[in-house]
Amino acid sequence: MTHEAIIAVGQQATLMVLLVGGPLLLVSLVVGLIVSIFQAVTQVNEMTLTFVPKIIAIAVVLIILGPWMLQIFGAYTATVFTSIANLSR
Repeated sequence: MTHEAIIAVGQQATLMVLLVGGPLLLVSLVVGLIVSIFQAVTQVNEMTLTFVPKIIAIAVVLIILGPWMLQIFGAYTATVFTSIANLSR
């Protein structure tokens, strides 16, 4: 396996991680910021108030974007297996 092939697989893996994990992290960040602002304004310091909205928001995003994420991940997996099969030639 050449250095270029290893770097290409690494770049594809990084891109896949960003595409699949990015929306979940972004939604979690936005919901956490909104809850933090709400807590600062109302001075409510309930610890569970930060976790429950994040879990619900991430579940909604997974329901909406789940098929797209599986499609991206499946395409990447097929590409990696194809490139592994082509290495032996």
